[in-house]
Amino acid sequence: MIKRLFLLIVLVQGVPALAHEFWIEPQQYQVQSGNELVADLKNGENFEGVSLGWFENNFSRFEIVSGDAVIPVPGRAGDFPALRVEAPGEGLAIILHETTPASLKYDEWQKFLNFAEHKAFDTAGAQHIENGWPQEGFRESYTRHAKALVAVGSGAGSDRAFGLETEIVALANPYAAGFDGRMPVRVLYQGAPRTGAQVEVFDRAPDGSVTVSLAQTDDSGTTEITVTPGHDYLLDAVVLRESPEAGTAENAPVWETLWAALTFSVPQ
Repeated sequence: MIKRLFLLIVLVQGVPALAHEFWIEPQQYQVQSGNELVADLKNGENFEGVSLGWFENNFSRFEIVSGDAVIPVPGRAGDFPALRVEAPGEGLAIILHETTPASLKYDEWQKFLNFAEHKAFDTAGAQHIENGWPQEGFRESYTRHAKALVAVGSGAGSDRAFGLETEIVALANPYAAGFDGRMPVRVLYQGAPRTGAQVEVFDRAPDGSVTVSLAQTDDSGTTEITVTPGHDYLLDAVVLRESPEAGTAENAPVWETLWAALTFSVPQ
């Protein structure tokens, strides 16, 4: 039994190197104060994936913000779901999660080119070659910077920047009574707006079907997403930059990716 549990932990912890998006998925996006707030850490593609457990070595930040209160998410190694707490006081609860660095290896040059193209980093391949880096067997480090919006009671309140290395800030509250179906968001990197950043939008309907679209931020780092009542949303924006470790050791990563994610739902 212990051996099987160890194998499960190894497999689950290894998943991020094989899949793309990482997000926080509340089991309910609207809860009452004093009831349980439960959320999974998910890793996968197209808004489908596996749940990851609470492992302290895997994150540098895991908190719930409610008004001015910042509440660390408690847990024990291997807890599933990763978040299970009493919901804080009435208002908009914002779940924050930043991972510690992990890495992956590119054995095929074309896979890196496909990734760079998909995430709109068209000059990455040329930059890689200009830097004299190998086209196979090179490494990339990555971190995840995820947020989720949950309504506790009325859900009144607003999202804001929390100093994540990169983050997506909701400029409207989808749970507010006057929400008009337009969700403006701002993408930040090191606290500054990201101009021309690609935002990938995953829209999950009540029947579970997922549609994917792309948006791009303007000069203020802002874009607007049209959303539909009854649907869940995952927004994803990636920073690709040269790794500060490049050239320091034979197996050091040459690239670094920072993945920002925001999840929320739109009430019926």
